[in-house]
Amino acid sequence: MADWKDMLGQLRNELPEGEDVAESCADNDAADAKEVQQGALRVVIDKKGRKGKVATIIEGFTLPEEKVEELAARLKRKLGVGGSARGGEILIQGDAAMRVRDFLKAEGFKVK
Repeated sequence: MADWKDMLGQLRNELPEGEDVAESCADNDAADAKEVQQGALRVVIDKKGRKGKVATIIEGFTLPEEKVEELAARLKRKLGVGGSARGGEILIQGDAAMRVRDFLKAEGFKVK
């Protein structure tokens, strides 16, 4: 019986040459961006349950949780504020609604 590593090596030699991995990743990112644009996001200012402190909440994402967390990290870095991402929404500390809307529009999202 052949070793599985030998069988994998033989299979690898039989496969046709593929496209560059970086190009396929770029295509996947473009497809993800198009998936995002299906629905509009809502940007809301809220201070309930925060001891009077204001927070900006972005809701309405149809992306996987990992993509929402990546977007939240980029947004927080860009604005220089704290926040979190959970349950398909992003919470940004403070009243940053206009700056959040500008950022999301620049990223290709539809914003209400």
